[in-house]
Amino acid sequence: MRYRTSIEQQLFVFDDLKQVMAFASPARSGDMLAGIAAASAQERMAARYVLADVPLKQFLTEALIPYEDDNITRFIIDSHDAKAFAIVAHLTVGGFRDWLLSEYATTAALAALAPGLTPEMVAAVSKISRNQDLIAVARKCRVVTRFRDTIGLEGQLSVRLQPNHPTDDLRGIAASTLDGLLMGSGDAVIGVNPVSDSMPVLGGITRMLDELIQRFEIPTQSCVLTHVTNTIKLIENHSPVDLVFQSIGGTEKTNLSFGVTPELLDEARAAALSLKRGTVGDNVMYFETGQGSALSADANFGVDQQTCEARAYALARRYEPLLVNTVVGFIGPEYLYDGKQIVRAGLEDHFCGKLLGLPIGCDICYTNHAEADQDDMDTLLVLLGTAGVNFIMGVPGADDIMLNYQSTSFHDALFLRETMGLTRAPEFEAWLQRMQITDSNVRLNPPSPNALLGGLSSLKSLVA
Repeated sequence: MRYRTSIEQQLFVFDDLKQVMAFASPARSGDMLAGIAAASAQERMAARYVLADVPLKQFLTEALIPYEDDNITRFIIDSHDAKAFAIVAHLTVGGFRDWLLSEYATTAALAALAPGLTPEMVAAVSKISRNQDLIAVARKCRVVTRFRDTIGLEGQLSVRLQPNHPTDDLRGIAASTLDGLLMGSGDAVIGVNPVSDSMPVLGGITRMLDELIQRFEIPTQSCVLTHVTNTIKLIENHSPVDLVFQSIGGTEKTNLSFGVTPELLDEARAAALSLKRGTVGDNVMYFETGQGSALSADANFGVDQQTCEARAYALARRYEPLLVNTVVGFIGPEYLYDGKQIVRAGLEDHFCGKLLGLPIGCDICYTNHAEADQDDMDTLLVLLGTAGVNFIMGVPGADDIMLNYQSTSFHDALFLRETMGLTRAPEFEAWLQRMQITDSNVRLNPPSPNALLGGLSSLKSLVA
């Protein structure tokens, strides 16, 4: 089906809805690399005019990736909740944007609507929205999950404590973990990206983090971010696994490049649930995504990278995850060239994830060969804090010495919480006060030499 519009006597014709979506996207290097970006600002605006008039129902009948060719498309269509969709079924994409910004789109209404929305619908409305629209709508969404603490409550910001080490040295991981805990970080998860796929190494990190959590009764969860098949092996070997991690993408071919199928994720989730390690809930999955992953795997089928990203969220919500985060600037400038593109992508991903009912956070980050710097990350940090992001990363000094990229630090989380009046997970906040890390006003206490020496002593015993 062709789409067309005229602007100032110039006729613009688009081959199909997939092309309309791609041309309507804000400019970004990944779509240019794929050869599917608008050739001019005028063409981009023409595509947005067309997209605004597309009925939301059209996305249920005109699949961007054919139903018979892709299991993500099949899952999107087969799991669509027509009853939840009914409240907006009569709207166009432009009318949907107006509704989202209206007083009718309350927190409760958006939660009820989420199962009725497809990734393509929310990607479409993001393309015709300003940054402030993405913030205003996402801020109204509330997605709460639980394992050993409660994440996503209104006015709350959680932090993944990311104590990576370039040689998987337990002492180095433990030292960074202690640093983060003393800075009030770690309520989302203590999550380590391991260098090695060695099962003894993965098991050692898992056991060390579990001993730390159990010894000090920390109301948080740990995760070793290895491939899902390794996590299944850890569970079979009776390792104390809390969360199952996996990177996922928005097409079947992308996920196959990761060595992942929905059936494998089903198996992993069932294995983690069988351990019954959660104390306040049973959300056991942790997913990471990122714009550009489908294109980098030659698996985007001509679909723009932001829509492919949103399609990954449809797979994620199948598993009721504890955490989902877009690693927004990690893949590199080939996909998001500079700070402006990274900021926009982070806001889009958060908006789309929240509308689809996901507990979404963001790794606010960039690689050193991108045209971006920490000031750009500060900007996105504040914007996402305003938008109600569920969690961010806490990396020592914001410099991940294992993955070799720049993210956000423990200090950044303190800044955002203090500036915006945000709190931690209530169970974790109570633990920090009990340990005298924070005071009754949830501000950090000055570190005492005795407390630090005690922490270092405990660290040594953990890795002895």
